[in-house]
Amino acid sequence: MAVVAFTTGLILLAALPLVFSMFFAKKWSPKGLHCYVTGGSSGLGLALALLLTRRGAHVSIVARDEKKLKTALAELEKARQNPDQKLNSYSFSLNEADASTAALDAASAPHGGRTPDVIFLCAGTATPGFFVEQTEVSLRKAMDSAYWVQAWSALAASKRMVREGVKGKIVFTSSILAYFSMVGYSSYSPGKHALRGLAETLRSEMQLYGITIHLFCPGTIYSPGYEEENKTKPEITLKIEEADSGLQPEQVADALIAGIERNDFHIAADFLGNIFRASTRGGTPQNNVLVDTFFALVGWVGLPIWRKGVDALIIAHGKERHVEYLKERNFFD
Repeated sequence: MAVVAFTTGLILLAALPLVFSMFFAKKWSPKGLHCYVTGGSSGLGLALALLLTRRGAHVSIVARDEKKLKTALAELEKARQNPDQKLNSYSFSLNEADASTAALDAASAPHGGRTPDVIFLCAGTATPGFFVEQTEVSLRKAMDSAYWVQAWSALAASKRMVREGVKGKIVFTSSILAYFSMVGYSSYSPGKHALRGLAETLRSEMQLYGITIHLFCPGTIYSPGYEEENKTKPEITLKIEEADSGLQPEQVADALIAGIERNDFHIAADFLGNIFRASTRGGTPQNNVLVDTFFALVGWVGLPIWRKGVDALIIAHGKERHVEYLKERNFFD
């Protein structure tokens, strides 16, 4: 009985932070804050910008395509909550440091030159394929699209925040593939792992300045980007992903904001993402000790079985199809 009582006491003690956060802690709100969203013309970036607008934030969206930006800005205007909200769009390619700095400068100008309170980094693209088919050009381009497109903006934003004393947030959008990877993502996953490494480093370092870092790692998002990546995605990768239900951009945006409201560092969008998150978080903080222990136990039992099944599919595909695929593309010539 003493052991049971002691165990029960430990569980109740561990649950206290969750109870406090549910009923007493003040939730973060974007109302009145300037939120800067890269990749804001479509997909997750647009869904997030709309959600922030509906919650009363000042929103600046950045992307390359001016036509898409114009359409997106019109949608933001429909979601406007009050006439004082500043809603703006800016066309920049964020793969370079100078352009990323210029984009942030432009977005800050209507706010008296002050850096945005929250930097949401949603820009990024994927071009799946086999590693043996990659070139120097394709791998460098993939790292630009998966890593540098967010890292340069984070660098510019952190410099401005520290100089101005802005105690804001920087939110990286990585991928569930930052927790694991598989066939087809050799050009994409390394950049997402790099974003995780950067975010984990900055979570520690930015405490020096009162800046909060979040790392969002969603799975499949049914967006224009997803449709584009499926054009080059290997057959075996599509096969493995058949059971993946995926989420709409609006659902993913809701999950991101909910994670920020809880002040989570690692934020996942669904059940599977939480299993991988809890199983591979390393030395980063737990979101909730009880919930994370549950997800970690599920992962401890289920992930080896899942991986064994994936490996079996890949090996079977290699025997049945892959060599012929490479021959058709004159790989061996």
